[in-house]
Amino acid sequence: MQTNSSPQYTSLVAVGDSFTEGMSDLLPDGTYRGWADLLAARMAARTPGFRYGNLAVRGKLIGQIVDEQVDVAAAMGADVITLVGGLNDTLRPKCDMGRVRGLLEEAVERLAPSCKQLVLMRSPGRQGPVLERFRPRMEELFACVDELAARHGAVVVDLYGAPSLGDPRLWDVDRLHLTAEGHRRVAEAVWQTLGHDPEDPDWHTPIPATVPPGWAARRVADVRFARQHLLPWIARRLTGRSSGDGLPPKRPELLPYEGPVA
Repeated sequence: MQTNSSPQYTSLVAVGDSFTEGMSDLLPDGTYRGWADLLAARMAARTPGFRYGNLAVRGKLIGQIVDEQVDVAAAMGADVITLVGGLNDTLRPKCDMGRVRGLLEEAVERLAPSCKQLVLMRSPGRQGPVLERFRPRMEELFACVDELAARHGAVVVDLYGAPSLGDPRLWDVDRLHLTAEGHRRVAEAVWQTLGHDPEDPDWHTPIPATVPPGWAARRVADVRFARQHLLPWIARRLTGRSSGDGLPPKRPELLPYEGPVA
């Protein structure tokens, strides 16, 4: 139950890429739910008439987020805006981190004055060779997030530092997106960061250990991952395409929200 000291927010707009769109929290109708929908559902359950918009589109780089989403979000006048972007840039073979930092700063400077509370994040990282390869860039991005939050009064949700979200079992077979359970934990983390009473105080703790898959099972999974996800991802990079090309924002208007499909 919400206490008298809990914040009263009447609207939420989410800005970002596939992480905020909700991949890979797949619903029966083929759409994605994700942490932002789950968060909006909680807020709507406590605030009649609560409104929610989600401008996120998979595959977007920070420059595209700034060009296509930031001004739209700022004009909506929502109480809370979440901004997560830049991680897709850090995963590119060639990445100008100075440009990424500058664009992120531009986004924060435009969004912070337009809402009551801007929420930034240190994105989660799946344990494994990809994280180790790109860790320096990611941590440079997160240092920028921390500095911008301190300067503009934003709050930061530290998902990168949560042991539970590094566990490969909370990541989909594409190894890039969280499972439904991972998204649930992210929603809880943002909920608490916004000042609400915890519903799951242990969201950040590791899930119980299980017997790891054997060598043969791991090799089969590696082959399936390479064929279904890695090779198409490489092909898009080589041809300059994105998984989000031509896709509209998930929820382009700030409208009353009744909650995601279970």
